[in-house]
Order: sequence, then structure tokens, then C-alpha cells
Amino acid sequence: MVMSLRVSELQVLLGYAGRNKHGRKHELLTKALHLLKAGCSPAVQMKIKELYRRRFPTKMVSPTDLSLPGIHSTTGGAPAGLPASLTQLGFDGHGSPSLLPVALLGPKHELGLSHLASTLHPVHPDVKLQRLPFYDVLDELIKPTSLASDSSQRFQETCFAFALTPQQVQQISSSMDISGTKCDFTVQVQLRFCLSETSCPQEDHFPPNLCVKVNGKPCNLPGYLPPTKNGVEPKRPSRPINITSLVRLSTTVPNTIVVSWTSEIGRSYSMAVYLVRQQSSSVLLQRLRSKGIRNPDHSRALIKEKLTADPDSEIATTSLRVSLLCPLGKMRLMIPCRALTCSHLQCFDATLYIQMNEKKPTWVCPVCDKKAPFEHLIIDGLFMEILSSCVDCDEIQFKEDGNWAPMRSKKVVQEVWLNDHGVGVLDWPANSPDLNPIENLWGIVKRKMRNKRPKNADELKATVKETWASIPPQQCHKLITSMPRRIEAVIKAKVAPTKY
Repeated sequence: MVMSLRVSELQVLLGYAGRNKHGRKHELLTKALHLLKAGCSPAVQMKIKELYRRRFPTKMVSPTDLSLPGIHSTTGGAPAGLPASLTQLGFDGHGSPSLLPVALLGPKHELGLSHLASTLHPVHPDVKLQRLPFYDVLDELIKPTSLASDSSQRFQETCFAFALTPQQVQQISSSMDISGTKCDFTVQVQLRFCLSETSCPQEDHFPPNLCVKVNGKPCNLPGYLPPTKNGVEPKRPSRPINITSLVRLSTTVPNTIVVSWTSEIGRSYSMAVYLVRQQSSSVLLQRLRSKGIRNPDHSRALIKEKLTADPDSEIATTSLRVSLLCPLGKMRLMIPCRALTCSHLQCFDATLYIQMNEKKPTWVCPVCDKKAPFEHLIIDGLFMEILSSCVDCDEIQFKEDGNWAPMRSKKVVQEVWLNDHGVGVLDWPANSPDLNPIENLWGIVKRKMRNKRPKNADELKATVKETWASIPPQQCHKLITSMPRRIEAVIKAKVAPTKY
């Protein structure tokens, strides 16, 4: 098998085994043969068979081809060289390999054997999962693989296996962080599920009634989201599963993943396992800065386009008002950004947006509620200029020519004008008592008109005049003479409400 591998496949094999993968083809072949003669691990033997199957996908594999080199079955027992737990799971007691040895060669393959069900989907569909901004993929432990389903049964189960190289074990072990209350790893083994769709990169999507066991231990799955409508089946959030704590950090003992789920008519799913490095929001912010700042002229052109008069429209927009406050935190923008796919000018703060998605990744624009993934974010150069030159204003107005002017409230404009012209203003209380007796007169008019029902505006005016004329002068004089008592009551109450 090794002799039929190409250069790229030999390099993959040697890299998987932690050997030097540089050189010409005959040098790579020599290294690979030396690796076999030295007695390689079952995991490396599995990798050889996986590469061979990729090289010759149409070749039928017989039951004898399934046995790993150097591992032979014994009468009434299991093959030597496999761990006891795998022996119990993978062999039926008569030396014939069942599901697990097939899975140990990679995921479950359809090999044309009479005791394996035929599949309706390719083993390795051309499925691509969406890139996760907070995780850098270091290696692909199990490439996207179909969850082969038997249409005759509702509940399905299949098994996968993978082994770690010495380098991968070292990467995970050295990334352990025990500073908090629990043990965390920055280099993680990540399990992902998605729909078997090849039209575009797929987001994480869990099969219904999913259950996962890693090395025989149940794996915690993301909790269900509350249903948006009555009668709708709840869904799990679109997130990967960190299985690092359940993985054996060993180069000799493979790791097994048993997946069970409920099949759906017309829908198929795929799974994949990756070795990833987790990144923080500060690293993503640094990467966004490294992309550079968008030229301010691009935003000016967008402003002119939005404010260009439409000859077919009777309404013309001559200006645009934009806030300098972030719609997320209602704080002044520090790093103004928006997505390339957004058509609006309003920006949001990059730091706050990335931090919020670190806790709950949704990547939705807070302005237009459309998808705003990290790779589409840009820092707006025009807003950077505005923020640096306009420090005393939280709102601006864009004009037709692309220029802008600060928007200030009437009170601020009045204060600026009074200060510029040297006009002094007395301090005025926020809530001052209204001592004018006219308020009492209007109260009298209102009470007298309570039972009258004017039918139109003219009758209302006539009724008000008639009621006003009916108030005797003595009542007006009484209100005027009460002013000293009113003032005395207000002073005594310290501007609090009085009986007047």
C-alpha cells in the first residue's frame, strides 16, 4: 500500500507520524518503509489504509484487507494489539471485525461487505463548515463525514475513531490552564455537526435527538434554545462541542466517538473533528486592526450616492443624521466599524461587538439585524476622522457634498450664542411654583363648563366667553389679595407643593 502512495500522501503520513516530511519521493518512500519496519502504532497503520482508500476509492476491500498489519485474530478471541475496551466493542468473539475496526480506519466506510448496510450518501461529502473566528484550525482529525443512516430504522448510531500524533498531544498538554476554577485548554479537540450541503460553507447544525459518547463517556451538548413559536421543536445553538476533557492524550490508544441520532426524511448530516486553538477577543481586535482602515473617500461616495436626488421621486433627502454613540452600549464610539454587506452609514464599536460575540456568538449587525461575520468587518476611516475632530458632540449631519457638521441641541446652541455675545443668565430652578392667579381663574372656568356640551368650535368659543364674563370682579380681587399668603406658604414649604 505504501509503495502506491503519491508524494502528497507520503508527506501527510510522515507528518501524522511526527517524522520529517521533506525530500524527494524516493526519500519519502524510504522513510515510510523504515517507519513500517520499526513497528508503527495502530493509529499510523489506520492512516496508511485511509490514504490508500483515498488513492483508490473504487477498490473493493475484502475482510482480510480490514485487519491491520501485525494484528491477527485468534480462534474464539479478539485480535492482539488492541486495547481491551476497543476489543469488546469492535469484535464479535469469532475473530471477525465488526463496526469499530472499520471506523478505526477513519469514519464508517461502505466497503461492499455483505454485513454492512449500503449508504445513500458519500462517505466524505464535499462539505465545508463555516470558519469560527475565535478558533484557528491546527489540524483535521476527522474530515467532514456523512452520518450514514439506515432508512429502515428511525434511531441511528455510528462510530468513529481518531488517534493523536506526538506533536498534537504535546500541543494540547502544553496549553492547559488551571488558573481558574476548572481546567481549560486553549488547544482543543472540537467536534462539529452540520447539514450535508455543498452549496456553501455550513454553520453548526445538530441532528435531532443527538447523543454523543467519547471513549464511552457521555458528552455535554449545548442546551436547547427556547422555541420562538408554540409547537415548534426547540433547537440547540449553532456551536461546536469541546471534547478535549474526554480525549485520551495518548499516541498509542485511539479515541472513539459513538454518535446516535434520529434520522429525518430528506435531510442528511455530517460530522467532523478538528484540533483548534482558541483565541481571545483582543486577538481578533488586533487582527481587525491589521486589516487596515477603509479609505474615507469610500464612505463619502456612499453618502453622495444616498443623498443624490432621484428624478422620479417627489421627495428628496438633503441630509443624513448619524449618531456617534454605539447602538450596543450607548457609549461614544472608539473603533467605528460595520460589515461590508451593510448598506447603512451608522457604525458600531468593534471592541464591544467582538466581546459580545465572544460570550454569545451570533455575529448579527446591531443596526440592520443582518449577518455581520468577523471576516466582513471593516474600520471606517471617515468616522475615525470625525471622532478625532469632534469631541464635544454625539451626533453629526452629513450633507450632499459628503461633508459633515456637528448636530447640537437648541439648548447647547443657545448657551454657545449667549457666551459668545457676553450675555449673563440667572440660575433658574428646575421646578418653580406657578403663583399666577390666572391659573385659578382658568380652573373656575373649567368647573363651570363641565356640564356644557358645545357642538362645534364656534359654540365652544361662545361658551368660554360667556363663562369668563360670568366671573364676578370680587372673585378676581380675592385672588389678588391672596398673593402674600401664597408667597408665604411657598417659602414655608421650601418650594414643595402647597394648598394653592
